[in-house]
Amino acid sequence: MKIFSTSQVRSLDAYTIEHEPVASIDLMERAAQTIFEAYAKSFDLQRPALIVVGPGNNGGDALALARILVWVNTDVQVLLLHNGKLSPDCETNLQSLRNLKAEIITEITDSFVFPNINKETVIVDGIFGSGLSRPAEGIFAESIEHINRSGCEVASIDVPSGLNGEHNPDISVPIVKATRTFTLQFPKLAFLLPETGFFSGNWSVLEIGIHPEAISQTDTPYFFIEKKDIQPKIKKREKFSHKGTYGHALIFAGSRDMAGAAVLSSEAALRSGAGLVTVHSASCNRIILQTAVPEVIFESDNNENYISEFRDLKKYNAIAIGPGINQANETAAFIKDILATCENPVVLDADALNIIAANKDLMHLTPENSILTPHPKEFERLFGKSTNSYDRLQKASTIAQTHKIIIILKGAHTQIFMPNGKIYFNSTGNAGMATAGSGDVLTGIMAGLLAQGYQPEDAALISVFLHGLAGDLALNTETGETLIAGDIIGGLSLAFSALR
Repeated sequence: MKIFSTSQVRSLDAYTIEHEPVASIDLMERAAQTIFEAYAKSFDLQRPALIVVGPGNNGGDALALARILVWVNTDVQVLLLHNGKLSPDCETNLQSLRNLKAEIITEITDSFVFPNINKETVIVDGIFGSGLSRPAEGIFAESIEHINRSGCEVASIDVPSGLNGEHNPDISVPIVKATRTFTLQFPKLAFLLPETGFFSGNWSVLEIGIHPEAISQTDTPYFFIEKKDIQPKIKKREKFSHKGTYGHALIFAGSRDMAGAAVLSSEAALRSGAGLVTVHSASCNRIILQTAVPEVIFESDNNENYISEFRDLKKYNAIAIGPGINQANETAAFIKDILATCENPVVLDADALNIIAANKDLMHLTPENSILTPHPKEFERLFGKSTNSYDRLQKASTIAQTHKIIIILKGAHTQIFMPNGKIYFNSTGNAGMATAGSGDVLTGIMAGLLAQGYQPEDAALISVFLHGLAGDLALNTETGETLIAGDIIGGLSLAFSALR
C-alpha cells in the first residue's frame, strides 16, 4: 500500500471528485458512512458520544458522523469550534444536522467550556485531521487539552488533531492523544514513527473510494507492507526438487558463551526453506550446535573462542555474518578480509555492524545490495545521531542510496530502505518480539531466503514480514511477556501457511 503526504491526499481527493465524478459533499458522505461502520465495530452505540468539530472538512466528516449516530439513537453532543468561517462542506453538514436535531449543537467561538461528561462517553475528534499546517491555538488548543485530560476513550477522524501527517519537529504542542484513529484510505507516515505513533493509538485504514488511477499515477517513496504484497513473492516448491534446489546458506555466528545466537539463526534459516545450512563458529561451540540443531553442518574455526577466519565461499548461495560473533581483534580482522573478498551481497547483523561502526572504512568494502539489519542504537553507532525518527528516516534512505545497500532498521513497523530510494514499513510484529535473539532469527530467515535464490530486495521484504507474522501467530499460545525468540521460529510454519 502506498503512503502519501497530506498534500498528495488532497490532490487525490480532487482527482476523484473530478474524474469519478463525484461531488465533494458526496465523497464526504461516503467517508462518514465508512467511519460510522468502523465506529460501530469499535464502540457500543449505547455509549454517549461527544463530537468535537472544527471548521474544515474534517469537521464536516464529524458532523456527518454525528447525524448518522443520531439516526441510530446514540446520545450525541456536538461542540462546534470556529472563528466565524466554515468550509462549504462543513457548512452543508452543519445545516443538515441542525435540521435533524439542532439542540445537540453548541457553538464555541471565543471562550472554551468543556461540557460535563462521564467516563463512558466516547469523544470523537473532528477538529483538524490532516488539515492543520501550524500548531493549534486559542479555543482549538484548549479543546485538545481538555480532550487529553478527560480520561475518556477518543476516536480521531483521519489524523489526531494537532498532529502533522509527516514531520513533527515539536511534539510539545497541543496534539490529541487518540485511543483509536480512523484514517482515510492510506496510513499516515507519522503513525509509523516512534515519537509520534502513540498519538494515533490503534489505527485502521478505511477505504473511501479514492480513484484507482489517481493512486497508481501518484509517486511516493513510502509503502506499507501488507499480506497481499508478500503472497505473490513466495516461491512454490516443486515436487521433483532436492536439497540442492533450495541452496546452501553459510552463517558466521557465535563466540564463546554466545552459541545461542548461532543456534537461533541457523535453525531459522532451515525453517525458512534453505536446503543446506552451514554454521561457521568458534570451535568451543561444536557440541552445542551439533546437539541443538543436528540438521546444521558445523564448520569449526581454528580459534577456540572467536571467529577469526573463513575458507571456501564459492559453494554457498548466501552468507550472513554477525549473530553473537563478539568484537575481538581477530574477528574484526576477519570482517575486513571477508568483505574485501565477497562479490555477492551479504547479510550483516549485530557484532558485524558494531565492528564496522568502529572501523568506518569497512563500509566502503560492503558489496552492493548487501542487507544491514541494525536496531536504532546500532544505526546510531554506524551513521551518527539523528534529531528525531523522521530525520533518521531521511538519513537512512540517503545512505542506502549512496552505498547501494539495503538497510533494515528494526523496531515497531520495521523500516526497509532500498537502494532505489523506496522505503517500506512493516505491518506485522508485536512488542513481545522485543526479546533477546529475535534479531538473530531475522538474520537466519534472510539467509535462508537468499540461499533459495530470492533477490535481496524480495528477501528483505519477505523476511521482515514473515518474522513479524510468526511473532504475531506465536501469541496464540504465548503472551507479550512470555514470547521468546524460539517461539518466533516455531511460528514460521503457521506464517508460511497463512501466506499460502
